[in-house]
This record gives sequence, C-alpha cells and structure tokens, in this order.
Amino acid sequence: MTSNMGDALAIGIDLGTTYSCVGVYKSNTVDIIFNDWGNRTTPSYVAFTETDRLIGDPAKKEAVKNYANTIFDVKRLIGRTYDEPSVQNDIKHWPFKVFNAKGKPMIRVSYKGEKKEYHPQQISSMVLVKMKEIAENFLGHEVKDAVVTVPAYFNDSQRQATINAAEIAELNVLRIINEPTAAAIAYGLKNKMKGKRQILVYDLGGGTFDVSILTIEDEVYKVKAVGGNSHLGGKDFDNRMVDYIAKMKTAFRELTGCAGIGGVVEASLTAKQKIRVQFLGFLLAFIAFHV
Repeated sequence: MTSNMGDALAIGIDLGTTYSCVGVYKSNTVDIIFNDWGNRTTPSYVAFTETDRLIGDPAKKEAVKNYANTIFDVKRLIGRTYDEPSVQNDIKHWPFKVFNAKGKPMIRVSYKGEKKEYHPQQISSMVLVKMKEIAENFLGHEVKDAVVTVPAYFNDSQRQATINAAEIAELNVLRIINEPTAAAIAYGLKNKMKGKRQILVYDLGGGTFDVSILTIEDEVYKVKAVGGNSHLGGKDFDNRMVDYIAKMKTAFRELTGCAGIGGVVEASLTAKQKIRVQFLGFLLAFIAFHV
C-alpha cells in the first residue's frame, strides 16, 4: 500500500486482544512480517520490571513471575468507561490493578521501583511502537503511515482511542478498517475475483467474535451486515474454565475442612486471579515441553 507521501509504504496493523501483527503490501503481495523472535504474531503484552519495559514475547513470559505488572487484554479497556459492566467483569480476571480515574479506567504498575499510572491507549501505543519497529527493521527505513484494524462493533469512542494510541506511537492513521472488511479485502486481492460475489467473514479471535456479510464487485467492497461479541473469544473460554476451577477448588476445600489454610497468602489477589496466573504458567510450561 502506498500513502499520500509519494512512494512511501504504509503498513497494516492488526491490533489484537491477545496477539498483534504487522504487514506490508508491495509487488502485489502481502508480507506479514516476522518479529525478532521469528514469529509473525506478537503477544499484545507489556511488562514493567525493576530494570526494563518489555513488549511482546518477553512480556508474556514475564507474566508468570511478574503478573501484577504485566498488562494484557488492554483492547477490552480502550475507549470504555470504568463503570461499564464488561469492564467490571474483566477486572475480576486480571491480576494487575485497574482503577477509576474520573470515570475512565487506568492501570497502575510498579516500574523501576516507582508507581506508574497509564491510560489504556498508552499501553496500546507501546504495542503499536513494537509493530512499527518490526516493520522498520524489515523495510530498512522509517515508517509513518498505517492502516489499523478494529472490531466491526467498535463504537466511535473506541475507534478514536485507537487512533490516539497510534498518534502516541508517532503513526499517522490513514484509515481505521473493520477487521472482517480487512480480511475480505485480502481475500479479494489474493483470489482476483471477477463478477459480483457475496461472502461471509467469520472471525473468532482471542478476545472477540465477528461475523460480517460483504459483497465484492469490481474491487468494490460493500458491507451488508455485521455482528459480533466483544467477550466471545479464546480469553473468555479460558475465563470460563478459571471460574469453573475456582468453584471446584472452593467446594473441595469446604468438603475437606481446609478453607482457612493459606488464606493470608497473597491476599491482594482473588482466587480467580491466582488460578488464571497458575493456569497460564501451566500452559506455557506444557507448550515449552511439547514444542
């Protein structure tokens, strides 16, 4: 894709709930760019330590031992208000601190020995900076322009917050495109379709679920209908498992009379948050062993 700045290339960024990726279209081919870990997708994680700020793969690994200062799922906060039911429900599953700042959610972490507070779009901007760096390393020059995808059901506030995050990352957003539409465009470009076609795009991601119906005719894409759920993705399947395990654990402790043992250990975290972190650690260990 070329921007309005002559031959300068604009990158495409899929800013996901769990993973993000960046690509560039040139010579009639889309290149999804590998990151410095050799992966085409990068975890949408940001971790703060006593010495450094980590983004992507190293941040996700940090989550097991530094869960209170490792931020993820920030896409579920961006552009929302603190009192929204979905935000309140999500907070129950996060081990990091989210607090009310004049009606808006903010995140508090410990970074280099100091308490720091960030808006969701600031955290998202850090992931976008990483995507920008990945693209620049691949292209060999600075990147300024980008097209960013968002869920089809994102409201104006969420879309504007995403643009603000890109601006913080020093990216000029040429356009915000719905994720299903972006998928349809990629499909149409690859298959060189002729005539009028009607397609359904099904997108089940880490945090969201989208379905869109579009028509494609002579490289013109028209969205006919969209639907989706911001809390029907892989994370929600995990959370359901965590909720179930938490209930089973409580029932077992009550049955065996051990409910009071260990109650003071890490009292700042709820049972669900502890299980989520432990479950994540188990999954990472399992994957590392079997891959």
